Amino acid sequence: MHLRKRVLVTGGAGFLGSHLCERLLKRGDDVLCVDNFFTGTKDNIAHLVADPHFELLRHDVTFPLYVEVDEIYNLACPASPVHYQHDPIQTTKTSVHGAINMLGLAKRVKAKILQASTSEVYGDPEVHPQPESYRGNVNPIGTRACYDEGKRCAETLFFDYHRQGDLRVRVARIFNTYGPRMHPNDGRVVSNFIVQALRGEPLALFGDGRQTRSFCYVDDLVDGLIRLMDAPDTVTGPVNLGNPVEFTIRQLAETVVKLTGSSSRFESRPLPADDPMQRCPDIALAEKTLGWKPKVPLEDGLKLTIAYFRDMLAR
Repeated sequence: MHLRKRVLVTGGAGFLGSHLCERLLKRGDDVLCVDNFFTGTKDNIAHLVADPHFELLRHDVTFPLYVEVDEIYNLACPASPVHYQHDPIQTTKTSVHGAINMLGLAKRVKAKILQASTSEVYGDPEVHPQPESYRGNVNPIGTRACYDEGKRCAETLFFDYHRQGDLRVRVARIFNTYGPRMHPNDGRVVSNFIVQALRGEPLALFGDGRQTRSFCYVDDLVDGLIRLMDAPDTVTGPVNLGNPVEFTIRQLAETVVKLTGSSSRFESRPLPADDPMQRCPDIALAEKTLGWKPKVPLEDGLKLTIAYFRDMLAR
């Protein structure tokens, strides 16, 4: 008889979390999805609820959790500026208290645990592209610090639990990810542009649109997370997961307009505080240790994401 792995996914009803839950169920795991529904939605996981190997628990990770599991993916935290700046104190608590509570759980039940960290730990980088050895350039008192520093502190906790408690940990630094089930109002550039283009509204370009980002399709990213969790215990990370192909924000806007067939024009807005000018992962470590690199080209991923938003806006 095949013994199913019991896997806990915090933030499992979110954009990334719901795709991860789906993939884990598909490969034969028992999945416990935990979410407080601050940014996650039941719509993202409604199609999984009937699966007898899927369980949903409304819970906030800033409070301890007592369950029996073999693996934990800690994804709980609002991840877009609009959401994480809405209640910055709660954002920091989610990153820090959430990490402490999930690490405590992992220690009690001897589970392997993965932290969804972020490229934001590099801040506005002075090194390009960013390797894992780069320590970052973060403003600790800025409006983005609740997220940037919260995630940096979570990484600190993970490695201290690893060194002090011999815990099996993994840390993934996730770069811009996009795809179906993104929140339409999360303020992220891909969802913003697609929604604006489909509604025929002007596409808001911050500054001159020459700042760069790299965009990783959600299926590729989930594949990277699972490979990292399944890697030997010598691979703790941090490991960058993202697409190393760089685009300017203006190029992204032009591509979205072309693919949606929209007549939207571009509109310039002032740059937000501490907005990084360049963001691109060095993924040599992921390629070497996980045999991972993204496969989905930007246009292909955008077509699937546009189809999702077109359907959502038509409802």
